[in-house]
Amino acid sequence: MTKVYPNVSTEARTPPQVIAAAGDGGEAEVLTVWKKSLLFNCNGFTVFDAKGNLVFRVDNYVSDNKGEIVLMDSSGKPLLTFRRKKLSLGDHWVVYNGEEHSHPLYSVKKRVNILHSKSLAHVTPCAGAAAAQGFYVEGSYTQRSCSLYDDKRRQVAEIRRREATAGGVRFGVDVFRLVVRPGIDVAVAMAVVILLEQMFGSRKG
Repeated sequence: MTKVYPNVSTEARTPPQVIAAAGDGGEAEVLTVWKKSLLFNCNGFTVFDAKGNLVFRVDNYVSDNKGEIVLMDSSGKPLLTFRRKKLSLGDHWVVYNGEEHSHPLYSVKKRVNILHSKSLAHVTPCAGAAAAQGFYVEGSYTQRSCSLYDDKRRQVAEIRRREATAGGVRFGVDVFRLVVRPGIDVAVAMAVVILLEQMFGSRKG
């Protein structure tokens, strides 16, 4: 198997942060996302930076309730928690800081609109949250070809297929790129990836 993760280490690494406003310049952060947990008998994600360092991880035991997911840093510290909102129409998740149960940051809803088939999901700041703007996703997650836009329709993140290696080895949809541009916290961009998997992943058919 082609090497996906050059430098797997549980040593804590500060997740990359993008704090400049969209359109203000600055280099994009390019992450490699592997739809696989490093732990046995778990589903999840393992995410590396451009140097091959472990940045984020998601480890969900197969038997666990699917109503809660935790995004962690490389050392296992919870960064964001996603909880499925009960008794709501459609696929609706709420994002919390760390492992908090109150004062949510974002509400993320699956978008179902036959007149606008490219629209996948909306990310809305919750009342009282520090987050100042919302986002929306267009494209195809199943093809790993979609973009995250801010309220002014500026592209702030992009999911794309990973290029073939020099030896010609191609990766499937389980290994892909997450390109995060100035204007969004990288952890928030990864949060959108995780929830798109819940809404449109292979388990959805």
